[in-house]
Amino acid sequence: MPQLLPAPGTLAEPPDGQPFPPHAVMPILTRDGYAVRAAFFPLAEGIAAKGTILLLQGRAEFIEKYREVIGELLGRGFAVASFDWRGQGGSERLLRNSLAGHVEDFEDYQLDLEAVIAAMKLRDLPQPWSLLAHSMGGCLALHHIAKGNSPFRRAVLTSPLVAVTGLGGSMAGQVVSRMLSALGFAIWRIPFGTDVPRLRGPFEGNPFTRDPSRFGTARGWLEAHPHLGIGDPTIGWVAAAFHALDRFGDDDFGCLSRTPVLMLLAGADTVVLTASAEKLALRLRQASAMVLPGSRHEILMEQDEVRALFWTAFDAFVPGEDN
Repeated sequence: MPQLLPAPGTLAEPPDGQPFPPHAVMPILTRDGYAVRAAFFPLAEGIAAKGTILLLQGRAEFIEKYREVIGELLGRGFAVASFDWRGQGGSERLLRNSLAGHVEDFEDYQLDLEAVIAAMKLRDLPQPWSLLAHSMGGCLALHHIAKGNSPFRRAVLTSPLVAVTGLGGSMAGQVVSRMLSALGFAIWRIPFGTDVPRLRGPFEGNPFTRDPSRFGTARGWLEAHPHLGIGDPTIGWVAAAFHALDRFGDDDFGCLSRTPVLMLLAGADTVVLTASAEKLALRLRQASAMVLPGSRHEILMEQDEVRALFWTAFDAFVPGEDN
């Protein structure tokens, strides 16, 4: 049975004692009946708002991991909203094994986004709205804005999941995952997969960041609050991901989008294929891409010089010259 983790209306206690900015946290019910944990961070009274940023996380992430980024966005004059995708963080899990990362269809994630957008409208969050999305969140952001009529004025994507590196992204990997999923093994974990979150591994050789301090902070959240983490994905999640990635190859993908997109890509990414994201940016209307040299997959968790490049690009693009 699905599991709802404890305290869906709170953020976890910071292990380093540094508090979050003032916020409101609530479980939001999706149209298909799942509860996702959302957090809203308003600006201090008297500060003129430039707008609102909705922060979309990657696979296996959680709101708490982005505490530093949330503070930086608030400091720039943006209200912030974020949430945990179904099946991870403080949101409702889909399987009895709550550590297995699972979803049946990436379109199910769009129901999470739809519910949070409705909550943002009810809270009358400052306009204009923009997206800041990482990895899987970038994939889902692209699918959202491709449908047209998006409420988001701009979208900044870091290391968006457009294609996967290594054997996992090979044709053989795609065929096997789809075949096994169709045969009824969708909720089984991928071969050699584990319940241990990847961030619980050693810093040396990790694919996420070259910054030991930020890596340690992210790992500290999981050590103090293991319920926030998930392990490797299920076969069904992988098959669903490939189905979503296939859509990027369609000739009509993005033809309805009116949202300008900036892709900031990691030059040393070993998780997703930077070259594939560059090619997609060339094809899409109102999209551009910039590679940050030397960066590993998690640009926002990288060393200061990489993050400085990111924020320079972000500040130039959002809110933008038309606001």
